[in-house]
Amino acid sequence: MKLLIIYGTTEGQTRRIAHYMEVLLQNNGHQVTIADTTVNPPSPEGYDAILIGSSIHMHKYQSAVKHYIKKYLAELNQIPSAFFSVSLAVASGLEEENQEVQKITNDFLQQTGWKPMLTTQIAGALKYTEYDYFKRLIMKMISKKQGGATDTSQDYEYTNWDEVNKFTNQFINKVSQKS
Repeated sequence: MKLLIIYGTTEGQTRRIAHYMEVLLQNNGHQVTIADTTVNPPSPEGYDAILIGSSIHMHKYQSAVKHYIKKYLAELNQIPSAFFSVSLAVASGLEEENQEVQKITNDFLQQTGWKPMLTTQIAGALKYTEYDYFKRLIMKMISKKQGGATDTSQDYEYTNWDEVNKFTNQFINKVSQKS
């Protein structure tokens, strides 16, 4: 199967997840093209299915991802597609945080008009060592409030790779059933 993975990232965790999916799919015999939405990504035309991922920052998805979806909306709604949303809020385990993230996703999909066959929420990472002083301070306050890690001398990855694996396989199984 010929697959396309498109992603938008700020700190790199969504890229890491997309590349993990790429390797998983290639290891299962699929031909995969992967692209960052900020670097002239290919059209979905000619692909059997597409996965699109974006991180959430300040309650919004990457604008390049939104532009990509709007540009190729007709094609995206005609081929099997899935959306993976990456945010630190998913790691909190707080029901209200998970509901807020799901609302952001639902609103985004409604605004763009895209109707993926599958969506998921994936926990991101806390990259203290990459933040400037002010962002590190803000992220530490947020993390402390949610009972998370506050040692700013290291980074924390909250991505559940088993869940990423499960989602990717679930998508491929659904696409295979449609074929």
